[in-house]
Amino acid sequence: MTPLFAAIGEILVDFTPIVEAGRTVGFRMHAGGSPCNVAVALARMGARVEFVGQASTDFFGRFLAENLRKEAVGIQYLSLSPAPSTLAFVALAGGEPSFTFYGDRAADTLLRPDDLPPEVAATTVLHFGSISLLRGTTATTIAGLVERLRGRTLLSFDPNIRSSLISDEPAFRRLLAPLLRLADIVKMSEADARWLAPDRSPETVAVELVELGPALVVITQGARGAYARTAAWQARIAAPRVRVVDTVGAGDAFTAGLLFALAQQEVTARAAVARLHSDGLETALRFAAAAAALTCTRAGADPPRLEEIEGFLRR
Repeated sequence: MTPLFAAIGEILVDFTPIVEAGRTVGFRMHAGGSPCNVAVALARMGARVEFVGQASTDFFGRFLAENLRKEAVGIQYLSLSPAPSTLAFVALAGGEPSFTFYGDRAADTLLRPDDLPPEVAATTVLHFGSISLLRGTTATTIAGLVERLRGRTLLSFDPNIRSSLISDEPAFRRLLAPLLRLADIVKMSEADARWLAPDRSPETVAVELVELGPALVVITQGARGAYARTAAWQARIAAPRVRVVDTVGAGDAFTAGLLFALAQQEVTARAAVARLHSDGLETALRFAAAAAALTCTRAGADPPRLEEIEGFLRR
């Protein structure tokens, strides 16, 4: 049976700048939120995917729900709330994004265990992470679901650390520690790895995390490619060369590409991840890197479709 993917966490509106003659003259509205981006990217690759979370009933929330429907992402696990939507304004410096968030007590931060239907447990692969772990009841709801599904569902975790949003670093580190142990796959950026362990190399961080619990750790390194580590194997790839417009959503496209490429190899359970050889790792990394590279060639979180990725890899 076709594996069922799900992504849980924040769903928000990104406002990206419209720049004319070096000045910002307005903003474009895009659906965003890291887990939401992963879900959309998976759907564009042809995966069967559900989004798990809570959206507002306001104008922005209706826009977000409609966008998921339009992208063929399932919304049967999406609950609704009269609380407002989270809004994020994106600033770009040299194509690299920084975010300013407005979302105190927003709908996507108020997800509770009772909002999760029992059918969520039927998910083959669950992806979680990002700023949803910093905000409201959603953080503890996700942590509880991850603990409940451990050993039954392949768990994918991208911490996507936004240090500017962390008000209590010791508390956040205490929340992260068990999630890093419970996850089967951890994908993070080099910046995330530096935040976790400033005195160690990304390769050392990957080895130490695998010893902690995950079957696979992948660390993305921007223009320098990506590094993957399991208990038995390691792999490294260079980043494809493209003309970069911006990098918004590139990490999420990489995550989706990694999970999709692993599923194409019938790697949808922890034991199968642990059995991966270096050639299987490299195949998945190259597919993921192609998805990320193509996303960088256009504005905003606009992940590629499967045929685009396959064509890019045939170049």
